[in-house]
Amino acid sequence: MKLLIINGPNLNLIGQREEEIYGKESFLDYFEALKVNKKIDLDYFQSNIEGVMIDTLQSSNHDGVILNAGGYTHTSVAIRDCVKAIKVPVVEVHISNIMERESFRHVSMISAVAEGCIFGFGLKSYDLAIDYFLQK
Repeated sequence: MKLLIINGPNLNLIGQREEEIYGKESFLDYFEALKVNKKIDLDYFQSNIEGVMIDTLQSSNHDGVILNAGGYTHTSVAIRDCVKAIKVPVVEVHISNIMERESFRHVSMISAVAEGCIFGFGLKSYDLAIDYFLQK
């Protein structure tokens, strides 16, 4: 199985910003441990640019994508349309419980077209998404 994790804007700052929400561990450190623990073909991509994220989704040849679109979750019709259009299944992931945060974060443009949604379990949310694909 070959999976791709795509993180959106500002998620490159995990471990440096809002530690009470995102924790102290960098995503790259977490990702390296995740690759070892899950023993699957796992790729990672991060971009702060919406169009680059869309290009990456469209060109994916993976068995599944784990997508944390960051702030674009709540605003991007373009990412939503891309997720709906591609054949690769996408699971939407968020580190924080978006329903406990500001009201504008309660709306996801992506949820309705994703295969599933996982949020609120910290970085463990990515583990849960991988487990979903492995058990599918």
